[in-house]
Amino acid sequence: MMADACKTASNKAGTSVYKDVKEYYGKTLKQTSDLKSNACVPSAKPVPAYVRKVLAEVHPDVSAKYYGCGLVVPECLEGCRVLDLGCGSGRDCYMLSKLVGEKGHITGIDMTEDQLEVAQKYINYHMQRFGYKKPNVNFVHGYIEALVKAGLEEKSYDIVISNCVVNLSPDKTSVLREAYSVLKDGGELYFSDVYSDARISEDLKANKVLWGECLSGAMWWEDLIRLAEEAGFSKPRLVTASIITVDNKELEKLLGDYKFVSATYRLFKLPKSAKKRPCQAIYNGNITGVEENFEFDAQYTFKVNEVMEVDGDVASILSNSRFSEEFSCQPQGVNISASGNCCAKPKAVSINNPFELVKQLGSASITPSTGGYCLGQESCCK
Repeated sequence: MMADACKTASNKAGTSVYKDVKEYYGKTLKQTSDLKSNACVPSAKPVPAYVRKVLAEVHPDVSAKYYGCGLVVPECLEGCRVLDLGCGSGRDCYMLSKLVGEKGHITGIDMTEDQLEVAQKYINYHMQRFGYKKPNVNFVHGYIEALVKAGLEEKSYDIVISNCVVNLSPDKTSVLREAYSVLKDGGELYFSDVYSDARISEDLKANKVLWGECLSGAMWWEDLIRLAEEAGFSKPRLVTASIITVDNKELEKLLGDYKFVSATYRLFKLPKSAKKRPCQAIYNGNITGVEENFEFDAQYTFKVNEVMEVDGDVASILSNSRFSEEFSCQPQGVNISASGNCCAKPKAVSINNPFELVKQLGSASITPSTGGYCLGQESCCK
């Protein structure tokens, strides 16, 4: 009886969250400038030139209702099937539509009818602009906690992305499990979201504005690590992180001592038989947009034709994902460097804790001339 009562209460709470989020993103917010905090804004990381070029082709009405907190553009996209969780007005879907090419496909799923109406309105506009004979984008009305129920097939996607949406879900465990379910073996969940430095109190979670602003629904980053591995994913790889300042005195007072970051993680669904053995890897330079340097995560940056020592987790990912054809991998100890030089080593930075990563990187600011960061007093990255 007690278990049934708890389940009923949980279902009611979830239903209330869905209703509030639909109202906030479908009715309350009309455009990006209506947000009351800066949680749902792009991260400071520079947008690659090839992505900027595609974003410029997205219809202004679609971009105006974009509320993302990061840049969710995974690499090696050509021909891939991609699912966007909480696609909203479809900005990321249309950007990725161009990047996967006419032979790839993008599916966007969202529970907010008003947002989907905007997304669906411009399908033909973008297909004509990209020169495609038939649409490679479709939109589905449904919940990110119930992808299969919404009609999406298990093991049918190469990549699942999400941009500042998981924090809005009242059932994050189901989100991760469903994403794992619809991914193919070797597939990836690549997503940006807001994270807290501690579990958020129930009182703050009940605040509709704080939840709608992507703050009180934020996961404690340690819970993400645990839930991801429980769902079956490999250990999460931290890509980027930047501190969020709320910049709203009323909301800051309510939040008290809680701190927040915008962070991007990549999680892989590796085959059960995948082995994790350290190796030496050489990047072949054939991935569009990152031909010279491929920033896999905060720890590993691969330079074309340079030998890099990789740990067992990364070696397994490179060998069992869409990246397998982009790298040559050999056991450690085998000299695969043409010059005979020592192997490059990964950066000694946090691969899980986004708050620690921000501390290690220092105060980051965009440097337009180099397309990189200036980290504290150090010289700019290239």
